[in-house]
Amino acid sequence: MAARQLTFFPRFTGIVLRTLFRCVSRVRIEGRENLPMDGPVMVVCNHASNADGMLLMAFVVPMMRRPMGWIGKEEALRWPFFGWGMKQNGVFGVKRGAGDLEAFRTAKKVLDDGRPLAIFPEGTRSMDGRLQPAKEGATVLAVRSGAPVLPIGIAGTQRFWPRGKAPRPFKTMTIRIGPVFHLEMIRAADRHEAMGATTAELMSHIAALLPPEQRGVYGDASPLEVAGEA
Repeated sequence: MAARQLTFFPRFTGIVLRTLFRCVSRVRIEGRENLPMDGPVMVVCNHASNADGMLLMAFVVPMMRRPMGWIGKEEALRWPFFGWGMKQNGVFGVKRGAGDLEAFRTAKKVLDDGRPLAIFPEGTRSMDGRLQPAKEGATVLAVRSGAPVLPIGIAGTQRFWPRGKAPRPFKTMTIRIGPVFHLEMIRAADRHEAMGATTAELMSHIAALLPPEQRGVYGDASPLEVAGEA
């Protein structure tokens, strides 16, 4: 299915958020040339702050010029007004802490329809801005769908809007977009180790786009070493 053009609401959201960010912060964008302008793609990004998704909506979605599906926490979609706005921007809920088959099917359909899908593999915001062990959902989706994966590393949002605290204006944040890659299951002694190593391989592409102090458990260890520690 051909990619659709952005509808009014994502365009409007992008304008509003870009204006707000430019008034209270400095946002740098690197790697624009890596953005795929058509076809399915899984956008995977680190999650250090509530500002991360907003930055993607403000800058990345308008640059790609097509609607993006988003995997978000189900409870957020029930928030007054904000939850409605998330739905208008393509966010659908997933039950955290348990396998959600319906959410997986919805996510795969977004990719099957030839559209971008955004997911934060860690599943929740980091407490200190450093990468934390990722859930397996993004890995399973990337392997089973065969969709190309676009890694994005966002640096500095943990200083702009720390978890559990109010935003702190006039900070610099960087959106670094990496090259697209395809993820294949890594061979290992058993399924658990293979899944852990493949998830670490996915996260290593994000870690490479972050400053060393934000790479956390995906710093210098190999995927198999990270899987062994999990």
